[in-house]
Amino acid sequence: MAEPQKYLPDVADEDSENDGPLLDPRVEQEAERIAEALVFASAQPVSEAYIASRLQRDADVPRIMARLKALYASRGVNLVQVADHWAFRTAADLSFVVQTDEQEVRKLSRAALEVLAIIAYHQPVTRAEIEDIRGVQTSKGTLDVLMEAGWVRFRGRRRTPGRPVTFGTTRDFLDHFGLEELRDLPGIEELKGAGLLSGRVPSNLHIPVPVGEDDLAENEDPITQLDLEELGLLTPKGEEAD
Repeated sequence: MAEPQKYLPDVADEDSENDGPLLDPRVEQEAERIAEALVFASAQPVSEAYIASRLQRDADVPRIMARLKALYASRGVNLVQVADHWAFRTAADLSFVVQTDEQEVRKLSRAALEVLAIIAYHQPVTRAEIEDIRGVQTSKGTLDVLMEAGWVRFRGRRRTPGRPVTFGTTRDFLDHFGLEELRDLPGIEELKGAGLLSGRVPSNLHIPVPVGEDDLAENEDPITQLDLEELGLLTPKGEEAD
């Protein structure tokens, strides 16, 4: 009499259990098409939350975007991640092809570059802390230039006497410099390799890692409408000041 055949689990079954329930390939493909269209149609990076709101409830947005990113990795246009947002950008090695003489090159003064670097690496940081690091006073005009460029913003107010305003970078800053998140800022060795630091760097020099872009520090309060009115950025009715 033949022995009863034993069931041996298939490798594909195990993978399926680890990866979660399989979706209908047609449904997943349609979700990718919708996500692709949403990003393509937007002039600004699109948030994963917005993409999720346009897809079926059980759609795995990070997985969908990762698949699309891989699909476009070798194309002339790449799908890039900016924090929790996504955007299409010209492939880095082809940027020279689309440059035109009509493009205005935004040039920052040395002071503005120094202030931008300090804010990027030390955020949240106050104006007094910026001046302490630079060793010189920072004019309001320098900060205004960075804020008008859309790279620096008011983050909050420090819980210290006088409640000074804290500064931080924006998502546009990440987008402009091709960073997915603040932790992608170059470290000491990368800065040396780019010729931005001399070879005689003090041994105790360290590159601080800023907190998340939207994460308030323990001693930091969020900016409110009253704060903006006090700073002269909003009228008492809540409208932006000219």
